[in-house]
Amino acid sequence: MIISHRERHKTERIGWLRAAVLGANDGIVSTASLVVGVAASNASHQSVLIAGVAGLVAGALSMAAGEYVSVSSQADTEQADLGRERVELATDIESERDELTSIYIGRGLDPGLARQVALKLMENDPLAAHARDELGITEAASARPIQAALTSALTFAAGAALPLLAVLAAPLSVTVPVVSGTSLLFLAILGALAAHTGGASILKGAVRVTFWGALAMGLTAGVGALFGTSV
Repeated sequence: MIISHRERHKTERIGWLRAAVLGANDGIVSTASLVVGVAASNASHQSVLIAGVAGLVAGALSMAAGEYVSVSSQADTEQADLGRERVELATDIESERDELTSIYIGRGLDPGLARQVALKLMENDPLAAHARDELGITEAASARPIQAALTSALTFAAGAALPLLAVLAAPLSVTVPVVSGTSLLFLAILGALAAHTGGASILKGAVRVTFWGALAMGLTAGVGALFGTSV
């Protein structure tokens, strides 16, 4: 008796994890940088807050649109490849068996066993076999445009809300250091969580996002201070 046991792997999370991390990271970095830049120009507390809210709304919509267009293009390519494969399976199935056999031989099976595996898999679902082993299209990594768009928009908004909360809580005189410090802390936590979820180095994940976030905020603060001084 064979007991079915399905293991869960980190790669199954790659689709939503990529969109979620990218959205939250961009939400924190772009909104915090915008807020810090405006605050450094000696703008009023209300102006800083308005700029941050506008950045949140515009960024979330931009992320959703960008992810939808990008992942839709991937989905279109996948569907075109699958359509071509359906035609080939319908018109020349023997060549498709040979093709699958050669793939398994290339992976280390002897020719006889490779042929048996190809025939058996194509008995059950020939398109699925070719999609997985010839085209590299799997259920875990397949394109989902709407899911990617919604995930990016929601996580961007959630990330952008964090520096805005810091703006609300901090007096104008300390807005720049408070927003910068809390945002870098949030970025470090996000990077660590993303790395842990994906099975990567927690320290490396935290340092990577924190470094680029600090660079972005430092540059925008410099630009804000420059323009604030010259106006």
